[in-house]
Order: sequence, then structure tokens, then C-alpha cells
Amino acid sequence: MVRPVSSGGVTDVLAIFGPTASGKTAVAQALAERIPAELVSADSMQVYRGLPILTNQVPARLVGIWPLDHGASVAEYQRLAHAAIDEILAAGQTPIVVGGTGLYLRAALAELLLPPAPEPGERERWERLYDDQGPDSAHSRLAELDPDAAAAVHPNDRRRVVRSLELAGRTRERDRLWTADTRHPTLVFGLDVPKDELDRRIAERTRAMFEAGVRAEAGRALAGPVSSTAAYAHGLSDIAEHPDDGGAIEALTARTRRYAAYQRKWMRRIPGLVSLPADRPPGEVADAILEVARARQRLPAGRAG
Repeated sequence: MVRPVSSGGVTDVLAIFGPTASGKTAVAQALAERIPAELVSADSMQVYRGLPILTNQVPARLVGIWPLDHGASVAEYQRLAHAAIDEILAAGQTPIVVGGTGLYLRAALAELLLPPAPEPGERERWERLYDDQGPDSAHSRLAELDPDAAAAVHPNDRRRVVRSLELAGRTRERDRLWTADTRHPTLVFGLDVPKDELDRRIAERTRAMFEAGVRAEAGRALAGPVSSTAAYAHGLSDIAEHPDDGGAIEALTARTRRYAAYQRKWMRRIPGLVSLPADRPPGEVADAILEVARARQRLPAGRAG
């Protein structure tokens, strides 16, 4: 039997990051077939129940844990992620933290220090930025601070852009966000897919969502109360605004491609990240990850993938 990657080596935790449609989940599942491991989701939308198609949910820790009317917070997620990782390690297995939300990934892996409540006048400051510099500039600033929120809101939606900037200002301290410090020894892998291939995968996956019934799923979700954080789920606004599938698919594909571009920027910020080409079968990427991990830890060879 293969011993866990966490036993007596350089690293206890494996993490997989990359843009949407880069194959993170499939690679993580292939890894879990090769070593004793359990997946922990680091995705700000997969935490919600009721959107399995839209958020591409698979069985993992911290998937579908909150109803759509729950106002999620990074601090709440961080507590749950730390507990899940520690439980997996205590069971002698390897936590595989997988996701495309940079802040959630960092919160899962480290002791992320979250700032206190906003200072008086903070919202007014963002309103002035929006009015003085214009919608596109304010939206670009939001994209730097919170790619998830930026991908979910149109630049011309002043109220939501300002509100998102206010929330981002409370939860991001970029000088400390991407330090190399982690709670446990960790290897972080980034999946790199050429842009043309990634664009093709995004378009293909978006069409598959509609074939699988995502419109009905979104309709059920929007029929009930939805928190301001759950409202950021990619596609909800596009489906609501476009009654025809063709228009919704086009809008969601474009939004997802923009989001993927933001994620690629976040990936470049992660210190020590091991970049791997991911335009190949998931099993091959999983084998490459294990090769790097074992080389650094002198792990014994495992069963073939």
C-alpha cells in the first residue's frame, strides 16, 4: 500500500489551482485513486447547495454545505477548511485542496489574517473612485482584488461594483495574501492549459451545462432567497437575463473566459507554485504531480495510474 504523501516527508498537503475548465477536479480525483487522500474544495460557489450543475460539483469536503440564502464569509470557510484538513491528516491521508478561488485556496492553506470591519466612509471612497475614474477602471480594480466578484458583475452596475469593492477591501491584504507561509508543509500545483484549448473547453462545458438542465436548476435557485454572496455564482445572472439558451450560452461563455483570465493572473502570484502542462489526460497530470512530490520526499513508488 502507498503511504500518504503526508507521512514523514517534506509536505503534508497537496493543492491544485488553475483556471476554470483546466481539469482541476479530474486531476484531483485521479490523485485520490493513486494515494490515500481526500479532496477539500476551495471554491467560493461550490459551498452552496442547489447549484450542482452550474458550479460543477463533485463529492469533496466543503461542497454543498450551505443553503443559497446563507451569507458566506472567508473567515467561516477558513475555520471549516482548517478543521477538514486536520481531520484528514489525523486519519493518515493526504488532503488535496482543489479549487479556482484564490482567496479560498489561501484561506484553506494558511492562517489568513482577516481585517476588521470597514472604516467609516469606506463605501463613499469606492463610490468616488467609480464616479471619478469611470466604470471600467473601477471594475478593473475589482478584478485585481476579487476575480470572482468581478466576473459576476457588469461594470455599469454601479451599486454592485461599489459593494463588491467594499467587501474586497475588507478581506484582501495583498502583501500578506500570497506569502509562502502555510499551516502544514504544502506543495501547490498550477494547471496550465493553452488559451485556445481552454477557450474550447469552456465553450464545450457551457453547452453541456444547458444540455444537463442548468436553466431549470437556476430557475429553482432564483425562485427562493439568494444571499448576496451566492448571487455571484457564475451564470445565474446570465440565465436570468437571457430567456433563450443561445444568448445565455454566449453570455456565460464570455463571462467564464474573462474569469479564467483573472484566475491565470492569480495563479502567477502564488509563491513556489509548480506549473504543469494540463492539456493531456488527468491521469498523466496526476502522475506528474506524484513524481514531483515523491522526488521532494523520497516517497516509495505507488501503484500505477
